[in-house]
Amino acid sequence: MSAASRAPQRSNRSIRTAPSTRVRRRAALTAGAAVAALLVTACGSGGTSGGGGNTNFVTGTDGIATVAEGERTPAPDLSGKTIAGKTLDVADYKGKVVVLNVWGSWCNPCRAEAKYFAKVSKEYAGKGVQFVGINTRDTSTGAALAFEKDWGITYPSLYDPTGKLLLRFDKGTLNPQAIPSTLILDRDGKIAARSLSALSEERLLKMLKPVVAEK
Repeated sequence: MSAASRAPQRSNRSIRTAPSTRVRRRAALTAGAAVAALLVTACGSGGTSGGGGNTNFVTGTDGIATVAEGERTPAPDLSGKTIAGKTLDVADYKGKVVVLNVWGSWCNPCRAEAKYFAKVSKEYAGKGVQFVGINTRDTSTGAALAFEKDWGITYPSLYDPTGKLLLRFDKGTLNPQAIPSTLILDRDGKIAARSLSALSEERLLKMLKPVVAEK
C-alpha cells in the first residue's frame, strides 16, 4: 500500500480517537470539581440559610442576621451528652443569654475563631451569658476534647457527631454545611441573632452586646 493511501487512514483514526480523549478530559475535570465542592461544603468560612421557612432573619452587610424581639422563635430542644460525658440541657440556661457555637475539631475556620470564643466567654461569664458548643462530625470525643484544651475553651459542648441536633432547628435557621455557625438566644430561649461564618472578636461582640443589653 502506498504512503498516499495510508495517510487518510491515519487521519481517520485521529478523528475517531479525539472525541474519546475529550470525554476523558471532561470526566476528569468534572470529578475534580465535585471533590472541590465536597471539600468546600465540609468546612467553610461561610454559607447560606438552609432555605425556606419563615425565620424572620434580617441580614446586615456584615453577614450577621438578627430577629426583632417580637418576631423571634424558640430554639428547639437541645439536650444530650457533652463531649466530656456529662448531661446538658440548654433549656436549663433560660434567663441567661446563650451563645450557641457549632464547631468541629477538623474545621480550620473553627480553629481561627476559637480563641475569640474562649476569651469572650470568660469575660461575659459574670454578665448573665452562657456559652454552649455543639460539636459535630467528630467521630470520637478525643479530638474534640484536645481542641478545647488547646484553645482554652472551658464552656461545655454537646456531642452531635451526626448532626441530629442541628436538624431540630426550623427550616432556614441553620445550614448543616455551614460550619462554624453561631446563634444567640435571648433570655427567653428564643433565637435573636445568627452568623453562618467564622467570627472575629469584634463580630462576636456585635452579635452579643445588643441581646445582653435587652431588658
